[in-house]
Amino acid sequence: MAGARRILIADDEPDLRKMLTAYLEAEGFEATVAADGQQALERARVDRPDLIVLDVGMPGIDGLEVLRRVRADSDVPVIMLTARSEEVDRVVGLTVGADDYVTKPFSPRELAARIKAVLRRGRRPDDEEVLRFGGVTIDTGRREVRRGDEVVALTTLEFDLLAALASAPRRVFTRDQLLQRVWGYDYFGADRVVDVHIANLRKALGDDAADPGIIGTVRGVGYRFIADPA
Repeated sequence: MAGARRILIADDEPDLRKMLTAYLEAEGFEATVAADGQQALERARVDRPDLIVLDVGMPGIDGLEVLRRVRADSDVPVIMLTARSEEVDRVVGLTVGADDYVTKPFSPRELAARIKAVLRRGRRPDDEEVLRFGGVTIDTGRREVRRGDEVVALTTLEFDLLAALASAPRRVFTRDQLLQRVWGYDYFGADRVVDVHIANLRKALGDDAADPGIIGTVRGVGYRFIADPA
């Protein structure tokens, strides 16, 4: 399928790989597969997928370690699959750099909807602009953030979350508004996802609790961009 977005499915369950491959190809994607962590790393390097669906509980190199290694040199979107119900597993994955997670069992329709929502976030906006706030520059065309002269390494989702907040400085965004604006209206997740990614974004930008600097918390409501335009 010429021009189709390539999805890497990394899971040790053959039936699940087969089912997801068939469903995603019917949805217009190109699917490649990996049965374990080592294969996932190789396929990610060779195939350069547009998005990775990655199972946490794979044999050998588990999904979280695969994610850590992928994130060392790539910002490719990653959706984690987990059979575990504990929130800590999901939070760890998001903290390491996952864009989303799906808990098994799930429907292929739900996963396809999440894939489409994540991929939409990676598109360039129609109106490209450069936003400057003190020492921070947000270039929406290049999808690049600089603090002073240094480029800040952000994932696709972290960039879009920062751009959403910076689009209306001082405006307070609720978690639900950020879910709708950044994750998409068909996102099925909870607002805990927003909190984890805000924490990741603050860490990347050098913010901390004592000096929030750029992203402020409005207790019981949500978040706002608190730096003034330069």
